[in-house]
Amino acid sequence: MKKLFLTAAAIFAFGFANAQETKFGVKAGLNMADLGGDDADGIDSKIGFHVGGFAEIKLSDKFAVQPELVYSTQGGKVDGGKYNFDYLNIPVMAKFYATEQFSIEAGPQIGFLMSAKVKPDSGDSVDVKDELKSTDFGANLGLGYNFTENISANLRYNLGLSNIIDADGADVKNNVFSLSVGYKF
Repeated sequence: MKKLFLTAAAIFAFGFANAQETKFGVKAGLNMADLGGDDADGIDSKIGFHVGGFAEIKLSDKFAVQPELVYSTQGGKVDGGKYNFDYLNIPVMAKFYATEQFSIEAGPQIGFLMSAKVKPDSGDSVDVKDELKSTDFGANLGLGYNFTENISANLRYNLGLSNIIDADGADVKNNVFSLSVGYKF
């Protein structure tokens, strides 16, 4: 495992050293988040938002790597209330440019739980952070479009791969559709 990690690090370092161009940017947008899994019956989608920054590292005309740091509101709705989970997500996207403007992207994501509350329709929020795992793992698939050299839009789906409940046998995962607008410097 250690050799695999070191090999991957060497490949990325070589690729970044040969990168044609790196652009930094900011992004923000809407989330449609829900909770999936065997123990998530009756949980509906809720609207949230995300905001963050990224670096697009062009490896060639057709390929780029885009690490990001994104604050994201997630969770779901049930009859009588909402689950409000805030994450600091770090996706690393591999981007293939089918045309100069249009890209297809995929990559892993790790999320760090910042806060978790259950908000009943009537009453005060209840902190449930201790009942959830502090990290979340997912896989992203998406599409991007560059309107100009600086302005872009992105549609992405994050499929939760890990159980977020800190209990044996529980099966609840984050799933999020995101629509973003970005600006590259």
